Amino acid sequence: FLSEACDLIFDAASRGNRFLIVGTKKRVASLVARAAIRARCHYVNKKRLGGMLTNWSTTEKRLHKFRDLRMEQKMGRLERLPKRDAARLKRQLAHLQAYLGGIKYMTGLPDIVIILDQHKEYMALRECITLGIPTICLIDTNCDPDLVDLPIPANDDNRSS
Repeated sequence: FLSEACDLIFDAASRGNRFLIVGTKKRVASLVARAAIRARCHYVNKKRLGGMLTNWSTTEKRLHKFRDLRMEQKMGRLERLPKRDAARLKRQLAHLQAYLGGIKYMTGLPDIVIILDQHKEYMALRECITLGIPTICLIDTNCDPDLVDLPIPANDDNRSS
């Protein structure tokens, strides 16, 4: 199953498809971010916002707001605002960075979603099924392999998996 998944990912990457890696367990969050950045993929490693994919228009608006706030911060406009307004915008920027930082450059829905824990990320899997996005998923003994397009049997609690 792993070699089949690798072949699929290699073929999809050579065609220029976009990937989204979803893994929000605290143990693997840093690994997800590091691997996704190295592979130039989008990722979600904090609490995944419900409806992130099925309600893409709202997510896109939040991404635009996030980009605008980052630009204002880089240009130094936040320092010119009153302290109260600047603090509110900085808190909002930190919140958006935590939840949308891995998908800040995502311009559309991903072509393939890689999910690291089917049981914990069940809502992400349901969204992918609804939208018809192919999924690759690490599945443990407590998961249903029929829900996933390409299951990879593995211990999803172990960092090395």
